[in-house]
Amino acid sequence: MSKADAMPTKYQPQQVESGKYQQWVEAGLFKPSGDKSKKPYSIVIPPPNVTGRLHLGHAWDVTLQDMLIRQKRMQGFDTLWLPGMDHAGIATQAKVEAKLAEDGLTRYDLGREAFVDKVWEWKEDYASVIREQWGKMGISVDYDRERFTLDDGLSDAVRKVFVGLYEKGLIYRGAYIINWDPKAKTALSDIEVIHKDVQGAFYHFRYPMTDGSGYLELATTRPETMLGDTAIAVHPEDERYQQFIGKTVTLPLVNREIPVIADDYVEMDFGTGVVKITPAHDPNDFEVGLRHDLPQVNVMNDDATMNEAAGKYAGMDRFAARKAIVKDMEELGYLVKIEEMTHSVGHSERTNVVVEPRISTQWFVKMQPLAERAVGNQSTEEKVSFYPERFENTFLTWMGNVHDWVISRQLWWGHQIPAWYHKETGEMYVGMEAPSDSENWTQDEDVLDTWFSSALWPFSTMGWPDEEAEDFKRYFPTSTLVTGYDIIFFWVSRMIFQSLEFTEKRPFENVLIHGLIRDEQGRKMSKSLGNGIDPMDVVEKYGADALRWFLANGSAPGQDVRFSYEKMDASWNFINKIWNASRYVLLNLEDLTFDDIDISGEKTIADKWILSSLNKTITKVTDLFEKFEFGEAGRLLYRFIWDDYCDWYIEMSKEVLQGENEAAKQTTRSILAYVLDNVLRLLHPVMPFVTEEIWQNVPHQGASIVTAAYPVADDSYIDEAAEEAMEKLIELIRGVRNVRAEMNTPLSKKVPMQLKVNDDATEAIFRANESYIFRFCNPDTLEISQHIQAASDAVTAVFSGGEVYMPLAGLIKLEDEISRLEKEAEKLTKEVDRVESKLNNEKFVSKAPQAVIDGEKQKGTEYREKLAAVEERIAALKEQLA
Repeated sequence: MSKADAMPTKYQPQQVESGKYQQWVEAGLFKPSGDKSKKPYSIVIPPPNVTGRLHLGHAWDVTLQDMLIRQKRMQGFDTLWLPGMDHAGIATQAKVEAKLAEDGLTRYDLGREAFVDKVWEWKEDYASVIREQWGKMGISVDYDRERFTLDDGLSDAVRKVFVGLYEKGLIYRGAYIINWDPKAKTALSDIEVIHKDVQGAFYHFRYPMTDGSGYLELATTRPETMLGDTAIAVHPEDERYQQFIGKTVTLPLVNREIPVIADDYVEMDFGTGVVKITPAHDPNDFEVGLRHDLPQVNVMNDDATMNEAAGKYAGMDRFAARKAIVKDMEELGYLVKIEEMTHSVGHSERTNVVVEPRISTQWFVKMQPLAERAVGNQSTEEKVSFYPERFENTFLTWMGNVHDWVISRQLWWGHQIPAWYHKETGEMYVGMEAPSDSENWTQDEDVLDTWFSSALWPFSTMGWPDEEAEDFKRYFPTSTLVTGYDIIFFWVSRMIFQSLEFTEKRPFENVLIHGLIRDEQGRKMSKSLGNGIDPMDVVEKYGADALRWFLANGSAPGQDVRFSYEKMDASWNFINKIWNASRYVLLNLEDLTFDDIDISGEKTIADKWILSSLNKTITKVTDLFEKFEFGEAGRLLYRFIWDDYCDWYIEMSKEVLQGENEAAKQTTRSILAYVLDNVLRLLHPVMPFVTEEIWQNVPHQGASIVTAAYPVADDSYIDEAAEEAMEKLIELIRGVRNVRAEMNTPLSKKVPMQLKVNDDATEAIFRANESYIFRFCNPDTLEISQHIQAASDAVTAVFSGGEVYMPLAGLIKLEDEISRLEKEAEKLTKEVDRVESKLNNEKFVSKAPQAVIDGEKQKGTEYREKLAAVEERIAALKEQLA
């Protein structure tokens, strides 16, 4: 049985992909080579949260990383792709608490230690699910180096950074207004708050002057916070209210006397020019309160119910209290009006509840010096390069306007803050370990923001803070980070400033930013819309290689991509095309071995052309990979494989393989195998499974394509003359086939053909390759000359360098042929106009490479020549018709 017979006639992804990943892992093919003579190339995986199954966005993320690491491995780099997962504090704790709630339990019922044990059980379950999904996607990570953000080594790094920042005065503890999630009962950083437009209202109230001299009218969107008002403010230059400054009003409902103050914060031309000041429940009011030494009255509990300071409203939910307060204000005659409006309201990214600004004692990172260093580094040779470049501005803009980072979270799952308080004196101690007399100290109950540990990921996973750790010395800084544009603020920026602060180095050389996966209608995938796609379902139906091909070629860097099953069908069809081409090659190799491959023999024009096209493709694809232009690289590979190799070269090879010349057959077999071997190597980073399957059946050296050498172009095979000749042949054949189709004349029917050529070179090309013309055009008779007079009943096809006439007596009317040619002339005119418009565009001419400009000029010349030939033929036919 031949090797081709071992391959089914149809590509079957489940059969092809079964077992291969485990073989690769067991063979240790994904480990670094350890060869210090090789240049290192490293990637750390953006650690997925252990909250559930991976989604299509993760699949896209790991596909791009795997393409990079597989290519670099094949190119001879010492590669490390380090895997790991994130404990995801709020998100994971919320999942486990929701699971406990199903049994009527809360974390408080279990206690901290037992609850954390439950979360570890959850983590282990979902970590194994994630590893299984990684395997199905074929990602070539080194599992021996897998890390978790709560493992011992990373916990050491977290404590080291916390203590280091604290000792530098860059971490502090203080009471400030923070974003509070009343469901998770924890603080949130600014970027964990998602603003959504919701239907709300401006409630216009009157506050009575204490001296009985009248009222001051103001408006609020949050009436429930009025119970915590400690002043009302006007602008110091607002003439309407000068006489009120320094007086007091009586706060309705609680009858508390509060001052009227003047502050520049108030906008005179907004609303009534009077604002309520609630320092404990609004960040701007908090700052005003500090300036005027106002008391801070917190009227809410941590679950957003009203507390004792809210008087009779105590115990009510904040929104129920809002309704009751508005009703009571109306009954007292203090409600002026309710103005319906849509406004932006902050919601917790994790629990989706409305965030409550709340005064709270928290831990903060002082961001200004860290941000300034990160911004300054972008002006040095050691900058982080963003792809696309525009995202560097996103990074710089955010870092230039960043607020201090609240890093404490009121959770049990996470890195507990390394701060202790003396039980008697209240003294605070911050250190790597608990004080020696630990029984006298209580550790801070809060944990650190998940992003605090994630920010250390590129170097903590490499063994830091041990700066002598082998991986840290060898593979840090890492080479490329691949991530979505939605976490530039959350993660990318924080890795940059923490790495610069603690290692004096950038965390990675490059950041490749991709977009989001959307549905066919361009909508973001979400549970509420029910439009989410499980990547494992796609893999089950189409195979991982088809999904990877789609994800690799879906868009340009930084752009979103729309998922559709139609595109998946196209991906599967492409792999099936490669599969069938491979079977054809294997069927025709006979006993040819790798050592027998010899492409030095006498070559046909098709042989020279395919070798030239292959080597140009290798150069372009390699260059595009370096620029992370995977979509364009994929389009080039698709065109070369589908068009050049499968549709043309393989078909043309049959002319030789069915002949009698044994030397020519051997050369053609060698070239078929040589090109296929290179195609498989080029495709392997994108399609690891099917390329391994086929490669194992093609004559080769080496145990696996995983460690095979990546193709390197050999410019000695570049043959412009052969490419030009083949272009003429292909254009001729396509032109003839198109005309036959339009005239309903099947290829099986022989027809006479006349080739009128414009010059000796074109004539020589067609005379030397008459066998191809007969095979693909099936002429009854063939005349090639520079001096041909077309018959009156002939249809015409124009190609670069000439025209082809096919007398089809009785099958055409002159009127129909004139109409067909006029449509052709119209198309050519549009092409001429398009090229001329491009060449007349100063921006294009000034920015485009000279080779591109020259190419457009050449196209313009060819279009004009074709147009002239078509117009000449139309004129001749019209003359006959007259």
